[in-house]
Parts: sequence; structure tokens; C-alpha cells
Amino acid sequence: MTIKEIQNEIVEEFSLFEDWKQRYEYIIELGKSIELINPNYKTDSNLIKGCQSKLWLHAELSREKIIYTADSEGIITKGIAAILIRAFSNQAPLDIINSDVKFIDEIGLKEHLSPTRANGLISMIRQLKYYALAFSKNE
Repeated sequence: MTIKEIQNEIVEEFSLFEDWKQRYEYIIELGKSIELINPNYKTDSNLIKGCQSKLWLHAELSREKIIYTADSEGIITKGIAAILIRAFSNQAPLDIINSDVKFIDEIGLKEHLSPTRANGLISMIRQLKYYALAFSKNE
């Protein structure tokens, strides 16, 4: 699936919920299903700055696709990471670089986060793109 197709799927899933309490519960469930980062990568260099909770994000290139893994001490933060990883993992670096993140606004996530969590979301997206940029230079 393309990034856009995955993002559209996420938007559809979030539209099924009537209110933000249900959406937060779904985000928590997503956080529980995230592929966790290898503990060896839980280092300061993989720590995302600006997040309310500690969040580690790791990326590696496999068969010309980037595989992201993450972990966080905060369950909402972990759920947000799960959404982003679902949208961008297993994609080519240039596709990640050229993709937009309008789906975040479409599901209303940014407007329902505290300012600190919203900053963390922006930092996560930035780091996902930085990894993609770094790997694209190796292609």
C-alpha cells in the first residue's frame, strides 16, 4: 500500500468513533500493538526531543524500505508513534520525504493534544523525515 492509501485508511478508522474519548481509547490500543524498538536502541541519540514522555525512535533500511520502531513511557505517546509508524514504515525514503501529513489534521489529532504532546508529534514527524532524508542520500 502507498503512504496515502494507509493514511486514508487511518482517517476512515478514526471517523468511526463518535467522540474523542473513543479515539483516545483507540490510540491507546494502537500503542499496545506497536512493534517495540530493540532495547539496544533505547539510547539518547534515538530519544525524540520535545515529547511530553520519553520516546525512542529507530529506523533502518531493509530492501530499500525504511523500517521504524519505537517505544515510549507514555501510552498516548506510544499510540501516536504507532499511527505514524503505520503510515510511514515499510516505505521508500523518497516516498516518505515527499509525503504530506494532512491526515493528522483530518483525524483532528493535533487540535486534541496538549501543547506539549502537539510539539512531540511535530518532533516525531520531523525525525521520521530526517531518517528518510539520511537514507535517501545512500540510494
